[in-house]
Amino acid sequence: MRHKWRIGTLAIVVFAVLVLSACGSSSDLVKIKVGEVTRSVFYAPEYVALGKGFFKEEGLDVDLQTTSGGDKTMTALLSGGIDVALVGSETSIYVAQQGAEDPVINFAQLTQTDGTFLVAREKKDGFDWDQLKGSTFLGQRKGGMPQMAGEFTLKKHGIDPHKDLQLIQNIDFANIASAFASGTGEYVQLFEPQASIFEKEGKGVVVASFGVESGKLPYTAFMSKQSYISKNKDAVQKFTNAIYKAQQWVEKQSAEEITDVILPFFKDADRDIVASAVKRYKEQQSYAADPVLDEQEWNNLLDVLDSAGELKSRVHHEQIVTNEFAEKAIKLVK
Repeated sequence: MRHKWRIGTLAIVVFAVLVLSACGSSSDLVKIKVGEVTRSVFYAPEYVALGKGFFKEEGLDVDLQTTSGGDKTMTALLSGGIDVALVGSETSIYVAQQGAEDPVINFAQLTQTDGTFLVAREKKDGFDWDQLKGSTFLGQRKGGMPQMAGEFTLKKHGIDPHKDLQLIQNIDFANIASAFASGTGEYVQLFEPQASIFEKEGKGVVVASFGVESGKLPYTAFMSKQSYISKNKDAVQKFTNAIYKAQQWVEKQSAEEITDVILPFFKDADRDIVASAVKRYKEQQSYAADPVLDEQEWNNLLDVLDSAGELKSRVHHEQIVTNEFAEKAIKLVK
């Protein structure tokens, strides 16, 4: 009897230790507050890192919030409201141009092309960029990457966006699609899944990709203040590891499988529309396969900003980009 009592007591102690260990492991997670510039299928690997538990595998508790707009996202980062921002790399350049004492450093690239598409009101036989001349074009916000990549593409095709067409860019990002749907403009520049939604509803047709036309760019990247990175190197490395795991997973899986994982992040979204958007982005290689932000892409970004008249001086790659964490992640993650 005494022997059985001892075994029973031992079992209870082991059980208690396991429960306490499990509780302890949860509390040991390092919390990182992340602000994304918008909720978008364009950022699929980020949601995969959350949905597949890659952040938790690295010992992180990521609190994701949508900060709605580049200016608001950067303000939240600079003020300490968030630790890491997912936003266009051009915002870090704007901060650097203002002479910030605590610069914003890009440490992991997520997307490597523009994410917008040229949507025409009606389908024509054989699209040609010259068809835009003399038309009303509903563009994006001045100074933002979508608009700058759009203008860069138009100039590449011999179109002066301010002389050869009527360019509308005074409509808020959130209202651009509804403005086009209500009859404004003959062409519009849209992200997915809105482009696919318009095609399904018969309100427009995708005729070209600004992502393909403007080339490889560090379009969206994870970034943080230099001071945060210096104090939290281990956490930043683990964060980058998780992103790389997600990027590798996205690279290998089908659009359907990716959709299954990210759909919970898009409440009430049509599954077929999300899958169509993911497929488009995968086909044009918008999702970066690794978090390295290389110098050639950076210089292309500077050229786009310079063409748009938004570059006061060239902010060199080594000034506000570090590939330390990305390169280490590639070595660590197998």
